[in-house]
Amino acid sequence: MAVRAVRTETDLGRKRRARRMARLLAQIHPDAHCELDHDGPLQLAVATILSAQCTDKRVNEVTPKLFARYPTAADYAAADRAELEELIRPTGFFRNKAGSLIRLGQALTERYAGAVPRRLPQLVELPGIGRKTANVILGNAFDVPGITVDTHFQRLVRRWAWTDESDPVKIEHAVGALIERRDWTMLSHRVIFHGRRVCHARRPACGACTLAPLCPAYGTGPTASAEAVKLLKGPRARELAEQAGIPADLVPAAAVAAEVP
Repeated sequence: MAVRAVRTETDLGRKRRARRMARLLAQIHPDAHCELDHDGPLQLAVATILSAQCTDKRVNEVTPKLFARYPTAADYAAADRAELEELIRPTGFFRNKAGSLIRLGQALTERYAGAVPRRLPQLVELPGIGRKTANVILGNAFDVPGITVDTHFQRLVRRWAWTDESDPVKIEHAVGALIERRDWTMLSHRVIFHGRRVCHARRPACGACTLAPLCPAYGTGPTASAEAVKLLKGPRARELAEQAGIPADLVPAAAVAAEVP
């Protein structure tokens, strides 16, 4: 789409375009899911706290031992700080994160008998739990629709001109007004998947993106398919290329083997 067309786009036109893009995202990323390994709301809360400034892959490498050592909120509340810090050291900022986990365990034990609450107002009052983390927990542990505005989500919805807001809460409300509530959680996963695999921050794979006809930022990255396919990442890179009408054999093995950020 031309920039001029987006500037003159009506609110209804934006909503229709956003929903078309959301439907395409469902086709492009049928494997979209929460990439933090967890079993239950407490583990998800802990993993999400650890994911700050850290890749999901690294968090998933750390959490099996962590979850085995601290299975309950009371265990985090009573944790030896030095031991906890050592376990989570690979995730970075381990001292701050250890403090958050200990305080989270204490708050859950004191206020909610060790259980993670199911409502946003209670979640955001917990140590280490901001609105983004709360929506991750609600959507993936309790099946309560929520929009997760991480850096990928924020970058893409602004790039797609779904909103020009920069504040995460305002972005959440703006996108929520475009997309049906029942789809919020899966939309978040699909947008994040797309940001990690196709629509990168510096060089998006514009020429290998199925969303290109609806994207006002088309051309931010290379548009030539032979160059764009090299920017796709992950084990489904060849499928992503085919969805965009590009022969799978043009996708280099390095793209398939590339680690998803």
